[in-house]
Amino acid sequence: MFGTVDTWLIWKLTQGKRFLTDVSNASRTMLWNIHTHQWDAALLNALNIPISMLPEVQPSSADFGFTDERLLGHRWPIGGVAGDQQSAMFGQTCFEAGHAKNTYGTGCFMLSHTGQKSVPSANGLLTTRLAQWGDTPSFALEGSVFMGGAVVQWLRDGLKAIKSSSQVEALAETVPDSGGVVLVPAFTGLGAPYWKPNAQGSLVGLSRGTTMGHVARAALESIALQSAALLQAMNRDARDSHAPTIYELRVDGGACVNNFLMQIQADLLGIPVIRPRVIETTALGAAYLAGLHTGVFADLNELKTHWQIERIFEPQWSRDQAAAKMAQWERAVATLDTH
Repeated sequence: MFGTVDTWLIWKLTQGKRFLTDVSNASRTMLWNIHTHQWDAALLNALNIPISMLPEVQPSSADFGFTDERLLGHRWPIGGVAGDQQSAMFGQTCFEAGHAKNTYGTGCFMLSHTGQKSVPSANGLLTTRLAQWGDTPSFALEGSVFMGGAVVQWLRDGLKAIKSSSQVEALAETVPDSGGVVLVPAFTGLGAPYWKPNAQGSLVGLSRGTTMGHVARAALESIALQSAALLQAMNRDARDSHAPTIYELRVDGGACVNNFLMQIQADLLGIPVIRPRVIETTALGAAYLAGLHTGVFADLNELKTHWQIERIFEPQWSRDQAAAKMAQWERAVATLDTH
């Protein structure tokens, strides 16, 4: 028997009574066909995997059984199951095409809702199924930045530039701009949309006047620049497929509390960046999915009333200024050592 972590948890919690997964986790096995909504017979045959080994796939809000009462003292229903980023998307109430969210953690993970239409990517992104409520499937484009908040950890632990991550914003604001410094944090290669697994990081544009403030500012900018490249790739794919483009970006994760970073993100994108009151949206999304199944919430419209905005960051740069910054970034990426 084979399954992802959710399958194992359900199996353990139900004491072996249920062998299940949901659509978002099934799509991550690369064995489940996101278009036909079933385990792919051709792939299973090629890899010699009996279909009996694989769990039944359900919507993300569904009956996944009950916990064994010997474990928790009561039979609790399991009603919500979703993959990490799909759950965060649901917690952000990104239910319609054109909605997008970015999670700023150790890495950054961006998804854009493409509706009931599967959009193939010509720009290095992943086409994925979203967490599903009801009978109608929905799709997204997804991209991952390998080094997000980890860049700040590098400043703290590697360069000893700061004692705690919370100090990076103040350090970055000691200078009016990065002074031409660009950091490409390809410490473990570059992810989407570049896919340069062997790339090594670089710090370019240094001068005699460069200070640690410039480096800190370039580090925060690198998080926003990588995310901006993702969103631009998503919009190119959307336009090619006649799908809605992204008109705002909802943000979550630990690093989104950095106001400087969020403002730079809005400036680069030219669209509002919206931070909700609850930024731990992965857990929230799972709770929403379970609540829909158990009747705590009536429908998606009710969930929308629970999502509350903490702050909106409006873009302040001209489009020419943003384009120049992105061009500077792309030049730095193009010169990376990939050997």
